[in-house]
Amino acid sequence: MTGMTLIGVFVLLLVSGIPVSLCLGISAVISVLQMHLPAMTLAINSNAALSKAVLEAIPFFILGGNIMERSGISGKLIKLASALVGHVKGGLIIVCVLCACFFAAISGSGPATVAALGTIIIPAMVSCGYSKETATGLTATAGGIGLIIPPSISYVVIAPLASISTGDLFLAGVFPGITMGIALIVAGLWLNRKNGTVKVLEKASRAERIASFKDAVWGLMMPVIILGGIYGGIFTATEAAAVSAVYGIAVGTLIYRSLSWKEMFEVFVISARQTAVVMLIIMCANLFAYALTVTGVCTAASNFLLNFVGSSKFLFLLIVNILFLIAGMLVDGNSAYYIFVPILLPVALRLGIDPVHLCVVMVMNIAIGLITPPVGANLYTACGITGLSFSKVAKACGPFLIASLIALILVTYIPQISIGILH
Repeated sequence: MTGMTLIGVFVLLLVSGIPVSLCLGISAVISVLQMHLPAMTLAINSNAALSKAVLEAIPFFILGGNIMERSGISGKLIKLASALVGHVKGGLIIVCVLCACFFAAISGSGPATVAALGTIIIPAMVSCGYSKETATGLTATAGGIGLIIPPSISYVVIAPLASISTGDLFLAGVFPGITMGIALIVAGLWLNRKNGTVKVLEKASRAERIASFKDAVWGLMMPVIILGGIYGGIFTATEAAAVSAVYGIAVGTLIYRSLSWKEMFEVFVISARQTAVVMLIIMCANLFAYALTVTGVCTAASNFLLNFVGSSKFLFLLIVNILFLIAGMLVDGNSAYYIFVPILLPVALRLGIDPVHLCVVMVMNIAIGLITPPVGANLYTACGITGLSFSKVAKACGPFLIASLIALILVTYIPQISIGILH
């Protein structure tokens, strides 16, 4: 009965338009009090949710990403990619996706990637003959790679839930992100195969390529430092996040000199607000996960799912994808992880599925959710940049959504793409 109350109140609040984090928290509080459990358990669980050492990485990764975004690294990355492949047919499609992959490794955020790249790459693509809709759809979809390629806040959040190493998740996310990038390039080239108005850029000279690389190398070094430091045993993922923030400050203020100290203060304020939002979601989602456990919903759902799928890994992974694709349409990723990981992980372990692989698949689904209505954070960001209507941007993302789903299927059923690098 209490479990029905938990789910019922959550759904009722959600359809009422209340923010997801509050829906999770309020429904959890009502259910816990209905069971006559001590109210102190709510405070204890709230404190425990935010006291995990690995979560200390979140504000640092957010700060580092915001600093690099404001320092103009996106323009330098686009200039470098254009110098390398801008002269080939469909070159700007490749440039867009390459820059999304590069910037994803700096910001770790989908909407941030779209915002940073969209203001530059979309006008450039339109001026070269691509339709505004195609350029916007590609950029919005490519922004989702920010969740998949490390470092990603999603991995920082989901790792302790699944009791796995954040470093392992970072490493496992590299090739799935590249796989999605390749799928988007293929889709973009196929869409424009008969577009006779597309122009190619003039081939850059060797000197221009070297100059572009030198200009962008400081931004490109951030993911190298983070991942190299983690896997070289120099520092932990949390320490790597702190290093990334300090490195971003040094690059933005001392090397590129594109950020004044006044602007740095604004970046700190923005980062603090974004961190507060993420932490509120984590706290409320943790309370909801606790309520799922104590009401027995979690165990009942896991047992039902295990009986339903039997020994079929294929069917289980299909269900995981369907659940998370739907969740990505309705709630943010962090909430989805806290709701479903406690239910799905025990079943995955019983079936012999690697938890690292499972988590990468979950994150890829949430990345795709960034371009699926009604939430679609990347869609709203792209609308704000281009002025196109929400429906037009969503329609333009259609072909790239199909490409993303193909990449998801490959990663789901060929686990070596994600965890092969770990073995």
